[in-house]
Amino acid sequence: MTTPRTLFEKLWSAHAVVRRDDGNTLLWVDRHLVHEGSHHAFAKLKTRGQKVARPGLTFAVVDHYAPTRAGVVDPDVARMIKTLGDNARAHDVTLFDLKDPEQGIVHVIGPELGLTLPGLQVNCGDSHTSTHGAFGALAFGVGATEVAHILATQTVWQAQPRTMRITVGGALGAGVTAKDLALHWIAKLGADGARGHAIEYAGAVIRGLSMQGRMTLCNLSIEGGARLGLIAPDEVTFDYLEGRRFAPKGADLARAVDDWAALKSDADAEFEREEYIDAADIAPTVTWGTSPEEALPISATIPDPAASAPGKSAAIRASLDYMGLTPGTPINSIPIDQVFIGSCTNGRIEDLRMAAKVLAGRRARVPGLISPGSAKVKRQAEAEGLALIFTEAGLEWANSGCSMCVGMNGDEVLAGKRCASSTNRNFKGRQGRGARTHLMSPAMVAAAAVTGHLTDVRPLLEGRL
Repeated sequence: MTTPRTLFEKLWSAHAVVRRDDGNTLLWVDRHLVHEGSHHAFAKLKTRGQKVARPGLTFAVVDHYAPTRAGVVDPDVARMIKTLGDNARAHDVTLFDLKDPEQGIVHVIGPELGLTLPGLQVNCGDSHTSTHGAFGALAFGVGATEVAHILATQTVWQAQPRTMRITVGGALGAGVTAKDLALHWIAKLGADGARGHAIEYAGAVIRGLSMQGRMTLCNLSIEGGARLGLIAPDEVTFDYLEGRRFAPKGADLARAVDDWAALKSDADAEFEREEYIDAADIAPTVTWGTSPEEALPISATIPDPAASAPGKSAAIRASLDYMGLTPGTPINSIPIDQVFIGSCTNGRIEDLRMAAKVLAGRRARVPGLISPGSAKVKRQAEAEGLALIFTEAGLEWANSGCSMCVGMNGDEVLAGKRCASSTNRNFKGRQGRGARTHLMSPAMVAAAAVTGHLTDVRPLLEGRL
């Protein structure tokens, strides 16, 4: 009899080419996604006189440096974009540049185009590659040296992570989203809570999430220290993939679905670690500090370092100093200077629809920028009238790209300014030198926009869901 295996173990084994005595495994890569930051890897190939081993499996995307607003493009930004294009053309790699109607953030357009499929291994020189695990894919970020190795060999060396399952039972309340779930478990377990693990998400709440919600959850897995996040594919997955450009069609799709349906953990499979979360404990959640683990329900107050565990007090004090916050302050009273909705975490059409439900017929009290996750999402939001809701509320509607999530394209939060953001990281300087970032769901960002302070979105959504 065969030993019961987890979904992760099945995927790892299926992609293993060879295993070394030191425990590392050489894995075959089915999809390699590259963006502007890949120039170092392409330069290594040039130095060695090598070509991309499997150009048909590599896809280049302009996203981190993509200008999202009209105006003069910084010469350094233009150079980065041009370099990616030159490298893609030199190696016959498919390129989604600024003029392509399917351009967007790599972790948005990969699933959108059907490049991401259950059972595949997906790699990219970006930590949030974990997003693609929402489809039952083995997906994780790699470093610059590994990007070069994949380009040259279509393989990558990796140490096998330990297995972990997070089961979420019950049902999420109205106005509570996958973003709140992610911030909740990271706050509960810590930013290193899942370090060295591959997480499989399971339970009634996970099965009830849309693909967009699943992608948000898997995207944020690494903010809790995990190597990747993973959800077994089901009918929700299959329905999403039908008709996608690179997905199987017709009879091929039917055969693929039969195979994909088998991609799940065996009933008796053992995980090295198990965690359970009751959805009833999750409320709209926001970060107050400079790590994703420094998050609390919107009804809470800023913690007091003096009342914290000795090992945590110094970190809390440093975060409060940087964020300009005082212990005991109600989180829902903290004023903000601006808002941002977008990113590979929360820039999809479902995210924009939720924000629009809050903003419809209301005016923002602070300025803000909304950058859709892809050109397709932008067109869809405009066709549905969402963009008009945003602009009538006084917010700026931009083009697609990573934008203010990381600030590489010039979209930044100024020093000392406080931003309610739907992005994935609130580290010091993440959105700009000296910027103060509060992470939350797009609906919560919209609520902050119309009140001018961090606020519970649920009263604003009454009668609108």
